[in-house]
Amino acid sequence: MKPVPPSRLALAAALALALAAPAASALTIYSAGPGKLIDTLAAEFKRASGVGVDVFQADTGKVMARLQAEAGNPRADVVISASWDSAADLDRRGWLLAYSSPNAAQVPARFKQPAYVAQGLSVLSIVWNSKSGTPRPRDWSDLTQPAYKDKITMPDPAQSGASLDLLSGLQGRQSEQTWQLFGALKANGMVIAGPNAQAMNPVLQGAKAVVFGAVDYVALGNQAAGESIEVIFPKSGTVVAPRPMMILKSSKAADDARKFVDFVLSPRGQALVAEAYLIPARQDVAAKRQALKDIKLLPELDAGQSLAARATALHRFATLFGRK
Repeated sequence: MKPVPPSRLALAAALALALAAPAASALTIYSAGPGKLIDTLAAEFKRASGVGVDVFQADTGKVMARLQAEAGNPRADVVISASWDSAADLDRRGWLLAYSSPNAAQVPARFKQPAYVAQGLSVLSIVWNSKSGTPRPRDWSDLTQPAYKDKITMPDPAQSGASLDLLSGLQGRQSEQTWQLFGALKANGMVIAGPNAQAMNPVLQGAKAVVFGAVDYVALGNQAAGESIEVIFPKSGTVVAPRPMMILKSSKAADDARKFVDFVLSPRGQALVAEAYLIPARQDVAAKRQALKDIKLLPELDAGQSLAARATALHRFATLFGRK
């Protein structure tokens, strides 16, 4: 038998080491939609950094339920929610890693905290099918009129973080007037239809006429694609829903997680956010839709008031609409 040349032995040893080496690092990101946006951000980040990204995409309720179920053995590194309150809650529980990205300098103070920052912003709206044969609504209260009987859907606040922000925001700002409104909407046949897509689809298909409290970016995308719908911001005011981005303290890839947050808040990352019809978190990146300054918003609640109101509002809503 001929001896194996040293060069081949070295090559074989190098190959064995390469095969035994751990796979390239990867981040695990849990994101509450939009699915196309997080997939695009993940792909662009991998191209820029070489770090792979595993994505779990679902509605906010499912994302938070998964985090809770995995509390004993956390898997996520970065979480993007559709509810600012959910980030405040996780921070209060000590789950989040404080990080101030240098790219957050252009994010307004109201949309960042030491342990979380807005990826982008959505605004809660009325979405109306212009071919539904119903009058164009101008305000939330218009939907209590007989013309909209049995023609209204609403995302379930237990599943949609943005819808929960609207519910707790309306209760905190308008108190019992909000519950009078919801009582009248129930009497008018409003259907609570699961997460945002389940509320939107019947309106797109013409089976229903209006979504109460739709996330605007989804509808704006559908409208741009030629659907016969209109996004209407109520004249009495509505609620902005910042989409918080946060790093879990349990992350074993915190450095890469910080890089991902930096990327999303970079001009390129924020341009991708704008492409999804969200309002960019950075005020120096242009939106592709109506800007926040041009929309009437209800007065802000402080974080403590908002957190305290959330569970109460959700319980009362579930009781009213038989969602228990």
